[in-house]
Amino acid sequence: MNLQADDYELIRDYLSGDEQAFNKLVRKYQDKIYWHARRMLGDHDDAHEIVQQVLLVMYNKLSSFNFNSSLYTWIYKITSTRSLNLIEKKKLTKIITFSTDDSAKYKGYNNIIENIESKERFAQMELNLQKLPVKQREVFILRNFDELSYDEISKLTGKSVGALKANYFHAFKKIKELMDKYE
Repeated sequence: MNLQADDYELIRDYLSGDEQAFNKLVRKYQDKIYWHARRMLGDHDDAHEIVQQVLLVMYNKLSSFNFNSSLYTWIYKITSTRSLNLIEKKKLTKIITFSTDDSAKYKGYNNIIENIESKERFAQMELNLQKLPVKQREVFILRNFDELSYDEISKLTGKSVGALKANYFHAFKKIKELMDKYE
């Protein structure tokens, strides 16, 4: 059974009243949602908040999901949109409060970093990702961490493959420069 057919069956079962089917969807997608949001936002607590928001949207809106795209694509669009909204909200909050305290950003790292050789390198990469413009950051994350093709990213974002390639090129160049300076 292919992934989309499996998702369709789980959604159908959930809509028929089987709560366990929804729990299976949650288990299947919650880590992917978390890591996409985490890479977009650079913060454990913010990513956790996005996971909760996305799961709530799934719970409330699965009845209107029409399989014009895969469930995975739909979830990524929701996750990206919610993450971008939070980024904008935080920018606005920083402007209003003139806050420069970023110490809280790092408080969750020790609990979630697994299979990373160097916590310092990971932290530096996270910092460097946050220095990228949002469009470049998004395509860089989707290509490198989520391992999506340009066609898949184009479907997720609604942007042309050419624009995505240009954003990726600039993001890659900047990340390489920043990591070279770090090392």
